[in-house]
Amino acid sequence: MQLILAVAAGGAIGSVARYLMAGWIGHIVGSGFPLGVMAVNILGSAIMGVLVEGFALSWNASPELRAFLTVGVLGGFTTFSSFSLDAVLLFQKGEFGLGALYVLGSVALSLAGLVVGLHIARAVLA
Repeated sequence: MQLILAVAAGGAIGSVARYLMAGWIGHIVGSGFPLGVMAVNILGSAIMGVLVEGFALSWNASPELRAFLTVGVLGGFTTFSSFSLDAVLLFQKGEFGLGALYVLGSVALSLAGLVVGLHIARAVLA
């Protein structure tokens, strides 16, 4: 239960941080291109790399703290960080075909899922 609470608390923090940062960047540069979301995804992925490597090499952190920071905060900040970690781990294991399938499939099917969701909502609500 402590693990679930850690993830939930981190997710709340990460989600609010994403909302604030993406909005702030969007306010500064304008809304013609989703630079705020892109920046959040890149920053979240970089932080995920630092944390995962730090935990692997030297940082002694409890499972709750690891889950709070990676799954919770960064998962709430951007699910792209988890996606990036999974893809890189596949490539590092030499699973290049699976890695490419995961990357291309995730992007293409997520976009397709959004389009399907839009059509369903339009059909039901229109």
